[in-house]
Amino acid sequence: MVSEQRTFTTGSEPEQASRISRRGFLGRAAALGLGTTALAGILNSCGTTAFGAGKTHITYWHLLGGGDGERMLEMVQQFQHNHPEVDLEAVTLSWGTPYYTKLAMAAAGGRPPDVGILHMSRLPMYAGSGLLEPFDTSALSNNGITQDNFVDPVWQKAHYNGKLYAVPLDTHPLVMYYSTDVCQKAGLLDSNGKLQEFKGEDDVLKAFSEAKKASGGLGLAMGVGDPSTCWRVFCALYAQLNGQYFSADGTQLTFEDDKAEQVLAYISKLAKEVGSTNIDYAGAIALFSGGKAGFHWNGEWEVTTFQTQKMKFDMTLFPNVFGGQQTWADSHSLVLPRQGTVDPERRAMSIKFVSELLKSSYIWAQGGHIPTYLPVATSSEYKQLAPQSHYAAEASNVVYDPPVWFAGAASELENQAGAAFQSVITQQKTPKQGIQQFRAAMLKQLQTPKPF
Repeated sequence: MVSEQRTFTTGSEPEQASRISRRGFLGRAAALGLGTTALAGILNSCGTTAFGAGKTHITYWHLLGGGDGERMLEMVQQFQHNHPEVDLEAVTLSWGTPYYTKLAMAAAGGRPPDVGILHMSRLPMYAGSGLLEPFDTSALSNNGITQDNFVDPVWQKAHYNGKLYAVPLDTHPLVMYYSTDVCQKAGLLDSNGKLQEFKGEDDVLKAFSEAKKASGGLGLAMGVGDPSTCWRVFCALYAQLNGQYFSADGTQLTFEDDKAEQVLAYISKLAKEVGSTNIDYAGAIALFSGGKAGFHWNGEWEVTTFQTQKMKFDMTLFPNVFGGQQTWADSHSLVLPRQGTVDPERRAMSIKFVSELLKSSYIWAQGGHIPTYLPVATSSEYKQLAPQSHYAAEASNVVYDPPVWFAGAASELENQAGAAFQSVITQQKTPKQGIQQFRAAMLKQLQTPKPF
């Protein structure tokens, strides 16, 4: 038996959270911009369904489509095959704001799924608003999941106020792709066909310049027309300068203009001299896959795109430009949305489900994401997976979005920061003007109350 897979497309401290009334539920939605029709659909779709007699029924929500969705379905079906005593209902929702809105509303209403996917960058908002329940670490341990199974930076990020609120499934960082054909022609490969090391502002620019000559197109294909890409690249390089965003309590803006200006000036220089100032996300991918660019900066999730196109390429760590190996990253993590009433049997099976997804994450790793579960990440099977294993060390260098409630995947911080920095990289504004735009947007967000 396989799990039921459904697909939908939809437009305080944890201890203080509880089931709220329908009126309260609707009232809290205003800050998230949902109308009553959409909310009614949320309320009506969160009920339980009669499943197999004598079986434990658990529900699982995620936002994974495309290749990620196919691999997740394979992992879910593997769990169901191993546990015929479970009725597992897996529901796929639209990526981004629609998913996160629905998950928040369902948890606030006390009728969420048993298990959900959450980008780790969203954890401060959801855990801090009482929308998640912490994991019982002893129950995880009984299923073979312990702290020493993870690299420390990712494990620590999964905590909020000292409690474990997420179990990270992967790390998906910004990495560097390179065309082996172009780089060979440019003299950038060693005798083993691997990219020679280069670091520092001048050396990176020089390598990209040589690749530009060899490709007859661009040295670096970077989707500067995509605000999310602009944010990720900025975040990586700003982290290499140890740049700060907010105070530890998330109430004050501590952004360092001089460091930000240095980063934006450098990215703008790359775009102008070895890249393009108007290329979008899809265009960058097309140029790189077509052999018209030597390098490509993007998340590792595009690996299967280039494999499918059978191009000759490899992947490596995001370069050390400003004296550090830091890079932007996020993680898909597994969470327990807050229930109105916890059923012990369903909770126990939910934790088993979480643990077995981790243990089968070699399937997940084939799509490019670095598995966080070390028994998989250090296995000979994963080490032989190329080029996915070539940037595995990046898991120790990751920098997540700032831990404020309005940060994270598809968040207002990403949208506002990406737009401000994009305007600089595309030569529409000076670095100072872009920084002013970002500052104004962040100060406005700091004055905006949390929606829960």
